[in-house]
Amino acid sequence: MKDFTRESLVHDPVHGYVPFVSVVPDGEVSERRLLDNPWLQRLRQIHQLQTAWWVYPSAEHTRFQHVIGAMHMASRAVETLYESLHDVCKGDVPSRKAVDCLCRTAALLHDVGHGPFGHFFDEHFLKPHYGLTHETLGAFIIEHELAKLLEGIYECPSGRMQAGESIDPAHVAMLIQRPKRDDSSEWPRWLVLLRSLFCGLYTVDSMDFVLRDAYMTGYSARAYDLERLLRYSFFSDRGLTIHQKGLSALIKFVQTKSELFRAVYFHRTVRAIDKTLRDIFVDSRELLFPHDPRERLDDYCRFTEWSLLIDVSRWAESSDAKKRLLAPRWERILGREVDWIAVEDRNVTYRPGESEQSSLFSDAGLLEHAIRSRLPADIEDLPMQIDLPRHIYRPDALAATAGQNYQFKPSTGKVYPLTDDQLFRQLPVAHRACRVYLQKNHPKEHAAAVGEALDALVGSRSEDDLTNM
Repeated sequence: MKDFTRESLVHDPVHGYVPFVSVVPDGEVSERRLLDNPWLQRLRQIHQLQTAWWVYPSAEHTRFQHVIGAMHMASRAVETLYESLHDVCKGDVPSRKAVDCLCRTAALLHDVGHGPFGHFFDEHFLKPHYGLTHETLGAFIIEHELAKLLEGIYECPSGRMQAGESIDPAHVAMLIQRPKRDDSSEWPRWLVLLRSLFCGLYTVDSMDFVLRDAYMTGYSARAYDLERLLRYSFFSDRGLTIHQKGLSALIKFVQTKSELFRAVYFHRTVRAIDKTLRDIFVDSRELLFPHDPRERLDDYCRFTEWSLLIDVSRWAESSDAKKRLLAPRWERILGREVDWIAVEDRNVTYRPGESEQSSLFSDAGLLEHAIRSRLPADIEDLPMQIDLPRHIYRPDALAATAGQNYQFKPSTGKVYPLTDDQLFRQLPVAHRACRVYLQKNHPKEHAAAVGEALDALVGSRSEDDLTNM
């Protein structure tokens, strides 16, 4: 009879029941113990959607819910792909159970390095001050804080690893980081192939967050056909490959993901909140967390959105004069009051062969200068912010993340680049929004002047948005 004490279940609104291992022999580590570790539990206090939860009231889900979903997606992917991985690597690959345990663990930990407000924290704290991303910091946490736990995991819901097999924390750290050019020779081929499940065109991360974010924001209850996408995926000698019968599901996935960027992640009010938050965050950084996280891991583990927002809410009563000075600005953030409002919103998509660098929308400073040069002299210095968020539909051919996804044509029995498919080829390479923000409560004539200046630069809205959307 099946041992029902070994596993536990969580019920997820997106995936249904998600199993994980709770009971293991003495001296070993269960998945539940990893889930209960403070480094995972802190993700309950970091929103999945950065600041979009201030715009979409139902989008209160956290990174914790997402990584559980990504862990489940990893098992589903391994279930589908292991046989072809074994064949391509000519048997030189760990057992299916070992691969499953490794991929589940990597999916569970892929966001462990995130700070408050997710990618916003990468952009305004980790990268400019310490040259880090949440991925590189996460790899550091895995190898320095969680390695012993990972080495003690020997089973997952699909079963137990073979004797002598174990999880290598370095493999987990490798999977969660973007590839570097020409680093494939440093790792076993089976591991390099698995990396496409974490940083390719469709990953265990994105397959979960597209479904989850679409559902939780109310955008769509069934954003794309997950079953078909997985069913027609396999590893070929060239890499992660999708059968021609599954291409429509892949294209739908890519299109839905891009629409989420436009409608949710790049929503004009979300970006306005980000701009307001950026200004106050830069001024507050030294008071919030003035350290390299790698040197203060215990403190960083306790540093979350909850801790940050609770701390700043008390600054008005602080004995620190700097905190009291910044308190009213934080109170505006907590009250969802933004300093900026979008007065112009344009969109441009870039097709293969079109140079983004030659576009006026490639550099915020240049575009701002060009707009100001066309404003009436008495308002040419009005406060203004240019926002040019960019979404990549598919990896650039020269990027290190390229060359991981392929298609199979049954008529020839051969594997080809995805760009050989006519429908896939019609997808843009990238999309860039162009927003001009003025201070809230600006005079209406200022917005009109900005619109006329932008029209003079790029044409009217009908010539720009409708042809390039």
